[in-house]
Amino acid sequence: MARSQTTPMPGEALKAEKMPGHWLLARLGKRVLRPGGRQLTNRMFEALNICPSDQVIEFAPGLGDTTRLTLKRKPACYTAVERDKDAAAMVQGFLQGPEQRCVVGLAEDTGLPGTSATVVYGEAMLSMQTPQQKSRIVREAHRLLKPGGRYGIHELCLIPNDLDESTKVAIQNELSAVIHHGTRPLTIAEWQRLLESEGFSVQAEAQAAMHLLEPWRIIQDEGMLGALRFTVNLLCNREGRRRVLAMRGVFSNYRHHLAGVMLVGQKKEEVPQ
Repeated sequence: MARSQTTPMPGEALKAEKMPGHWLLARLGKRVLRPGGRQLTNRMFEALNICPSDQVIEFAPGLGDTTRLTLKRKPACYTAVERDKDAAAMVQGFLQGPEQRCVVGLAEDTGLPGTSATVVYGEAMLSMQTPQQKSRIVREAHRLLKPGGRYGIHELCLIPNDLDESTKVAIQNELSAVIHHGTRPLTIAEWQRLLESEGFSVQAEAQAAMHLLEPWRIIQDEGMLGALRFTVNLLCNREGRRRVLAMRGVFSNYRHHLAGVMLVGQKKEEVPQ
């Protein structure tokens, strides 16, 4: 993805050893940062079924990889809400016309009008929130959607559903340590309950192995040239390489307990009083 010479990469002012893991990967050339990869994003899009009549809101578009998929479907309007001003500027750079915009704001408090969207989605962002923030973000999605609207998430999850609490805590602590950002994934059942507790009826669910940093997944997600760019950058950045290997090590150690999950919920029709 080309970017303006005057638009800094998110987190660019930070040193590699201090940068949150997702921005470090982006600096090294990794564009697809979702736990289930491009394949699971495609499954989410199949379930959301975005069409030209839809009014779409995306939470935390990051570098805009999924944004481009949305725009290919030519929705009636598209709004992204991104808390990082540099990321927002990058996304705004390839949006066109008054019906496409990226605003700087918080997913839990967007400031956008209620019941103004037919589709809301966000990827790889709820997992990094506290339980209270998760609920606030899902509640905001519900507020923004018209009755019958669709809400899609693509997140990191813990498996199986009956995973013991001590293992959950160990995974959360080790992920947070290597990513340099609080990381609190839920089991699939817990993700489902979260959506249902905020007024959604889960209509679709799919999962994929958490192979974000496996060579074959990198090629699958980034393409051969993108994978080569990422590899060369990794070889040329000693501290970046150390951190990426540490992340890959945690993913590998807990490969039987980590996965990507996508869920699509539908806002329940309001019952007349």
